[in-house]
Amino acid sequence: MKRRSLLGALVAAVLCLGPWGCGEPHSDHSGGSHPAGGHAHEPKYGGILVELGNHEGNVEVVLDPTAGRLTLYVLDAHAENFVRLPVSSIAVVADAPGGPRTLNLQPVANTATGEKAGDTSQFEVVEEWLKTSPTLTGRIQELPVRSKTYRDVAFQITR
Repeated sequence: MKRRSLLGALVAAVLCLGPWGCGEPHSDHSGGSHPAGGHAHEPKYGGILVELGNHEGNVEVVLDPTAGRLTLYVLDAHAENFVRLPVSSIAVVADAPGGPRTLNLQPVANTATGEKAGDTSQFEVVEEWLKTSPTLTGRIQELPVRSKTYRDVAFQITR
């Protein structure tokens, strides 16, 4: 009987602490804590963190209004490590003046991290109208991360 209890506890620990999450209660990514307490994940680049799945990963969304640039960084569950994607672009449908617009964010190579187009965690697009938009509401249409694909990942940035 002890073997079954130990095996059950081991399976529960693997499921709770495995690569699917960090195993700890987490923040709502807006600076406050999760109602159950816990720890916070901070954005690396001053953007906003958008959680993927049930604490399976994050996307940091960064808007540079001066340059009219929208950048996405794909990060792990703790928002500490980059997660490289083998994709040629990421489509974001954004609310824009005059109606929704599709933005096709292109991969960004980074010699410091060894990332290159087709194997990078950073994607961006530059659009003139992003310079004047007071808020940016959008959704990432499809984001394949590791063995899972996330669809309609919503975000909102308010300046």
